[in-house]
Amino acid sequence: MILYIVRHADPDYDNGTITQQGHREAEALGEWMVLQKPDKLYSSPLGRAVHTMEYTAKRCGLNGEQLEWSAEITGMYQEIEGVGKVTPFNVPGEYILDKEPFPAHDNWGENPYFTVHQDQLPARIDEIRRGSDELLEKHGYRRVGGRYEVLRPNKERVAVFCHGGLGVTWLAHLLQIPISIAWSGFWLAPSSVTTVVMDQRSEQWAVPRCIGLGETPHLYKSGLPLQYRGIPEDLF
Repeated sequence: MILYIVRHADPDYDNGTITQQGHREAEALGEWMVLQKPDKLYSSPLGRAVHTMEYTAKRCGLNGEQLEWSAEITGMYQEIEGVGKVTPFNVPGEYILDKEPFPAHDNWGENPYFTVHQDQLPARIDEIRRGSDELLEKHGYRRVGGRYEVLRPNKERVAVFCHGGLGVTWLAHLLQIPISIAWSGFWLAPSSVTTVVMDQRSEQWAVPRCIGLGETPHLYKSGLPLQYRGIPEDLF
């Protein structure tokens, strides 16, 4: 199985869709995705993901299915002095990596910048993990610990159109990376594609392996600029 985690195109957050630039990105993405020959398309229920997916669905002649759990992580904000209003997945790395031992897979949420959301965040992360496990099992791979029991080996190509924060959180679950480390260390550009293969070396087991992170070949091919949504543009 090959899994494509696709961030939606340039967003129009106020209107729950994508900008004109986003439509150009989504169209270019659809032209690239058709070459990947996806077998199944899914999307977040949010408009910016659905509208991005529609271009690929039309080009590939497929119908998309919505996954409620793949909506963006929202409704949890806090003010950090000198930084401003941030979501959990945008807490700067300097507040996560300020002392050793560094966050681990089982204790990353003990950081005060995350415990402030302890009434919502753990449940939302669990929802994402369950949704991921159910989706992969549906496509032939049952999670057992950190690896996946092969129920039905296959080369299906599955694309999920979702969001930046959700996509990084999902990748952390698949790869057994502490979530806060993934949040502070990775960023996914609008309309970017992250490719994960189920790396099977024996009859019984497979392990997710990321072979491409946040790639945007369709933008380069179409001469479209990269949009730095969710990261300070003055870094570049």
